[in-house]
Amino acid sequence: MSQLPQAKFRNDYTSPEFTITDLDLTFDLFDDSTTVIAVSKVIKLGTCNSLTLDGEHMELVGVKVDDIKWQDYQRSKTNLTINNLPDNFTLTIETKTNPSANTALEGLYKSGGAFCTQCEAEGFRRITYFLDRPDVLAKYTTTVIADKAENPYLLSNGNRIDSGDLEQGRHWVKWQDPHPKPSYLFALVAGQFDVLRDQFTTKTGRKVDLEIFVDQGNLDRAPHAMASLINAMKWDEQRFGLAYDLDIYMIVAVDFFNMGAMENKGLNVFNSKYVLANDQTATDADYLGIEAVIGHEYFHNWTGNRITCRDWFQLSLKEGLTVFRDQEFSSDLGSRAVNRINNVRIIRGPQFAEDSSPMSHPIRPEKVIEMNNFYTLTVYEKGSEVIRMIHTLLGEEKFQQGIQLYVERHDGTAATCDDFVAAMEEASGVDLSQFRLWYSQSGTPNVTATTQYNPDKQTFTLQLEQHTPATQDQPQKQALHIPMNVELYQADGQIIPLQIQGSPCDNVLDFKQDQQSFVFENVSEQPIISLLREFSAPIKLTYDHSDQELMFLMVNAQNEFARWDAGQNLIAKYLRTNIAAYQQNQAFELNDNVIDAFRGVILSAELEPAFIAEMLTLPSQNEVAGWYKPVDVDAINAALGFIKQTLAVELIDELTATYHSLKQSEYTIEHAAIGQRSLRNVCLSYLATTDIGESLVCQQFESANNMTDTMAAMSAANQAQLTCREALMKTFSDKWSHDGLVMDKWFMLQGTNPAKDALSMIRTTMDHSAFSLKNPNRTRSLVGAFFNNNPVNFHAVDGSGYQFATEILLFLNESNPQVASRMIDPLLKYRQFDETRQQLIRTELEKVSKLDNLAKDLFEKITKALEA
Repeated sequence: MSQLPQAKFRNDYTSPEFTITDLDLTFDLFDDSTTVIAVSKVIKLGTCNSLTLDGEHMELVGVKVDDIKWQDYQRSKTNLTINNLPDNFTLTIETKTNPSANTALEGLYKSGGAFCTQCEAEGFRRITYFLDRPDVLAKYTTTVIADKAENPYLLSNGNRIDSGDLEQGRHWVKWQDPHPKPSYLFALVAGQFDVLRDQFTTKTGRKVDLEIFVDQGNLDRAPHAMASLINAMKWDEQRFGLAYDLDIYMIVAVDFFNMGAMENKGLNVFNSKYVLANDQTATDADYLGIEAVIGHEYFHNWTGNRITCRDWFQLSLKEGLTVFRDQEFSSDLGSRAVNRINNVRIIRGPQFAEDSSPMSHPIRPEKVIEMNNFYTLTVYEKGSEVIRMIHTLLGEEKFQQGIQLYVERHDGTAATCDDFVAAMEEASGVDLSQFRLWYSQSGTPNVTATTQYNPDKQTFTLQLEQHTPATQDQPQKQALHIPMNVELYQADGQIIPLQIQGSPCDNVLDFKQDQQSFVFENVSEQPIISLLREFSAPIKLTYDHSDQELMFLMVNAQNEFARWDAGQNLIAKYLRTNIAAYQQNQAFELNDNVIDAFRGVILSAELEPAFIAEMLTLPSQNEVAGWYKPVDVDAINAALGFIKQTLAVELIDELTATYHSLKQSEYTIEHAAIGQRSLRNVCLSYLATTDIGESLVCQQFESANNMTDTMAAMSAANQAQLTCREALMKTFSDKWSHDGLVMDKWFMLQGTNPAKDALSMIRTTMDHSAFSLKNPNRTRSLVGAFFNNNPVNFHAVDGSGYQFATEILLFLNESNPQVASRMIDPLLKYRQFDETRQQLIRTELEKVSKLDNLAKDLFEKITKALEA
């Protein structure tokens, strides 16, 4: 690279020298040359007479100050500096962009036949020269001009205030957003769509028009998104007291999109994956994902839009909080236990892996080169766990009081993480001074617990020790404030009330020191302890439960998450044992008592089917890999395969009976029905590994009346490598090749194919008529699935998986650096593997690092990895 990208630091933040209070935008849309005229009202705040604006990848046509043509400026590749300016003035800038050539999908681009924008984090600077930073909030008025036949719908933020026709078949629509917002929340969409309309009346009496725009022919796949939106609007009023504030709320589904969705004020632009669904095209997981993402983007209206972040280092202020809110939304509408389990799987798997990688960072990062690289699981998912810990420490009532104070204090402003914590602290009276370290300290805390029972004194002592390993960005760590949720049980399953120093004690212990003891009194017998209930903190916990204790908790724990966690810990013990056995060429083993424990789970009449399905689901290979350094992918794969096969064979009668008992004649998306299908299809995944698997899988595929059961059959055939796999895959492809979104499911199965020749098949699949590396969804489904979820083949010792990754990265570096940056993550963790694989991966990273045109997105990550 000719000039190395420069890092930015959180501590270097300074307030802007100028601000923009009002922005009037006019877009004259053409595929290859769109003209943008931006008229800004600018106010000088500091002493500088030169205004530096962000801007790149566009043509500057002209600059005017107070309608006078201005020549006193300098341009570079990334900015425009205008000199000798008055204190207050009107700035007019005219630029041209080429939407059709914008494969990076940032700024203004074409998605299929529609114009579309994506401005978070720094895409607005590809549209016009501007103070493209989140602490500059302006009121936007936007006029969109385009060909009426090709683009009958012209959309932007706020409320529609005027429209008209022009010569040569063109027309225009004017939008006005009364709420000041930063540039990253700007949106524009123009194209031909089918529209689903509804209306919602807020608790304040405002009638809100709801509109969902989808590609023509997809209208029958939009009703679930609309129902999810209405549910989200109701829920936010009921749970948080927050009502919508515009006259219209629009969602547009586009096929080419780097992210899942975007919360632009009043005009949410969505990846079509999170809008389109019917029973023939979408699985239960798709339906639940749509519900969650629709909720997430709607909840951003207050936690992200009305209150935005002062700078991008504060990203978790809006994302961590809003992820917490969408998780609560899904939990209130569905199964709280199942939702919590799925959230924790993300933390224990890929988020913990991120914490231990060269890209480890706090939820509020200190340093960044390319902001897109911090749209991470740490900022989002761990950020939500930090919010959840605050909720745990304060309780629902005080937490809601904190939210109210936060909104009252910061509505219409750009705030910081410290502002949020201060509001929570002040509203609740709870001291969060030490807790603030969660925002600034990276890595995963390791907590070791030991216990001792004294029958003479009838005391039970819990000793906790915490240690956060050094990370690349932070060698020194401090003790964190960890909420530790515990419960004690008698042998008969009764709960033992917690008492410390003669007083009742809450289940949530404040663990704040490197080492700390809690002595519980009036414990009349040796108790069984349940630790880290509800996963009350994102930590790795070590405690030596016996098999018998874990089986006891699987049955008797009052908290469903604790039951599931006990089952996971029981399986984990035998996974570790069998991984060691594989490495020492010894026989595998699984205790009969463990098999009986899972038999009891299947036969339980009191547990919901959705929960039983989670109890029967084994940890992922990636989660297990996080337990080891170096990682032995073959041993992990073999141990997981043995346990699944053993449970399938030993429990075949129970699994078969359960499978047949849960057959449904009609498809509904009621949560009870989803749970029954979930358990039935988990049973099928086990049974596929037995002698009856082939016939069951083929029978389900042929008789399925919904996509959930179809995909479950194909997935079972794929993972078990059944003879019928190829026939099922061909039948599916022949039927759905015209629909890229549905084919993403097929591509994912190709990417996760455990066959030894998987990579060769993936290369062939890339020639499929429905596949394109330029489409982020297609790329993530096939190539991303191979990189992230096919560890045995991706990490093949011949290095072929790594070489393939380099080919993909070289292409994406040119076409879409943001997607490339997300795809590279599995290579960054190369130091977790043996010396041979480390060297193979390092060779490929060095090859990419030497590119002359290496994008900032990749430069930052590769540099950190190679310096590790």
